[in-house]
Amino acid sequence: MAEFSMQLNEDQEQIQKWAHDFAEQVVRPAGPEWDEREETPWPIIEEAAKIGMYSWEFIAQCFSDPSGLMFPIVSEEMCWGDAGIALSIFGTTLGVAGIVGSGTPEQIAEWVPQCFGTPDDIKLGAFAVTEPNAGSDVSSLRTHATRDGDDWVLNGQKVFITNGGIADVHVVVASVDSELGSRGHASFVIPPGTPGLSAGKKEKKMGIRASHTGEVLLDDVRVPSACLLGGEEKLESRLARAREGKSAKVQAAMSTFEASRPLVGAQALGIARAAFEYALDYAKEREQFGRKIIENQAIAFKLADMRMEIEAARLLVWRACWMAAAKRPFGNGEGSMSKLKAGEVAVWATDQAIQILGGYGYIRDFPVEQWHRDAKIYTLFEGTSEIQRLVVARAISGVHIA
Repeated sequence: MAEFSMQLNEDQEQIQKWAHDFAEQVVRPAGPEWDEREETPWPIIEEAAKIGMYSWEFIAQCFSDPSGLMFPIVSEEMCWGDAGIALSIFGTTLGVAGIVGSGTPEQIAEWVPQCFGTPDDIKLGAFAVTEPNAGSDVSSLRTHATRDGDDWVLNGQKVFITNGGIADVHVVVASVDSELGSRGHASFVIPPGTPGLSAGKKEKKMGIRASHTGEVLLDDVRVPSACLLGGEEKLESRLARAREGKSAKVQAAMSTFEASRPLVGAQALGIARAAFEYALDYAKEREQFGRKIIENQAIAFKLADMRMEIEAARLLVWRACWMAAAKRPFGNGEGSMSKLKAGEVAVWATDQAIQILGGYGYIRDFPVEQWHRDAKIYTLFEGTSEIQRLVVARAISGVHIA
């Protein structure tokens, strides 16, 4: 078990610089164009694949880091460049997390590489949970999977799915026993080209516009039992425990969200840091009333608070990522704490940056207005701020708070 340290090792520092250089030289310059176009930035994904960033080998390297810090470091740097583009590059890892979290070693080996493809033939992955009537209330999923001989047949509709409908490999969470609520869920891999899976509406969003978000429609989607993540025996055992009233150790959607929430927090940190650094540089150059505006306490104190809140959020993110890597349970909702704090800091910090820039912060000639739009999603997806507070409250109290 790796000891927690705030000192990055040589490998982590090199990866951090590598990611920052790519974010600075490739991602940030392209951000405004792809935000305006609201399209998947395939040329940028191709560049990431060429340097090895968009690959299952790189993701495996990140998750094999015993400290748990490598992926959050990379995520922060990339979102410092542009969150929408970063999500278009790393959105596939949500599908990968679903496979790794629920799949057998054989399923992981088979499907994870197919989520990425190769630099010459790029593929995408997606993780589909949310539905029109089941957002925060995951127990209300209506997408269902029914056994038919040796196959499973899935029907339903998913919404707000990153890479939804355009992915090559979809991981879909469906109900196999609606009476059990979330304990009756299972995850399925839908292979490329499977009949019945189609793309629905592509969403037009406030922020992270370079990342594709869309509906996934499932109409008699038939997959073999080998596509049931974890296998039939594991599912039957879990369902039997649930029917007996025993607690399930793993829930298909929640296990993936718990693993990814600190990484989502790291993304939010990148946006907050970008806004802070830009506002700091602006305040040191902008003159009003015969002096630099940073010489005014009203501005200097805003910047001091911004830096403090970002540093505090990073500590929570790094701790949660280390705990996950060290297999330490989130006994006090540490994963939710980190995502909650970082997401709200990102929204607040970008708002402060706009205030420091004044009118310039409100126009598209300056990047802080886009960063503010991008930041807001971090209080919404993978569990709203209210849901994160609920998770933490239940964890610290031991009481089932509604």
